[in-house]
Amino acid sequence: MKVGILGSGVVATTLGSGFVALGHEVRLGSRTAYNPKTDAWAKGTNGKGSAGTFSDAAAFGEILVLATFGVATVDAIREAGVSHFDGKVVIDATNPLAFSPQGVPSLAIGHTTSQGEVNQAAIPKARVVKAFNTVGNACFFRPSFAQGPPDMFICGNDEGAKKTVEGILRDFGWPSVIDVGGIEGSRELESLCILWVKSAFRLNNFKVAFKLLRS
Repeated sequence: MKVGILGSGVVATTLGSGFVALGHEVRLGSRTAYNPKTDAWAKGTNGKGSAGTFSDAAAFGEILVLATFGVATVDAIREAGVSHFDGKVVIDATNPLAFSPQGVPSLAIGHTTSQGEVNQAAIPKARVVKAFNTVGNACFFRPSFAQGPPDMFICGNDEGAKKTVEGILRDFGWPSVIDVGGIEGSRELESLCILWVKSAFRLNNFKVAFKLLRS
């Protein structure tokens, strides 16, 4: 499978490495054709990874991933070309973070909308599924916890797309996937990111994740 990832940071490269480890071809996209971070990543993939612009990555992928800085995602989508997203499953790993002078994150938008909803509106013919946004990048691929596997929360409007993403998540080592409904569920999942960040800081441990317990 060909995977196009918009982004050049650690979220993008970590997800890209996970897909490569599973045997997929991956192209990372950034604003410029040459980006030292994405080029360095590609050189370490034994030919399975490549790098280019946002448009290159969006045109390349059969599955697309949004791994850009949250509030800049719509600009990245427009640079990539909205038509490149048409009909495709798009994994949205973004969070609309705003940072105080002390570096403490909060949500730039929320309550009545979410980054997930904004992204879906920007690519109306795509099938967006929010995933990977409630855990740190260190746990994206094959997370291991003494208490057992954590849960991955997802949401999106297209049932078929969510089934596809569930399969990808299981390949990544997430056997328990919890679907919270339509893309408006991003409001809660993006807030859950803030809870994750605050918990990680208080615990001084960024290898933490959530588990929904059942009776």
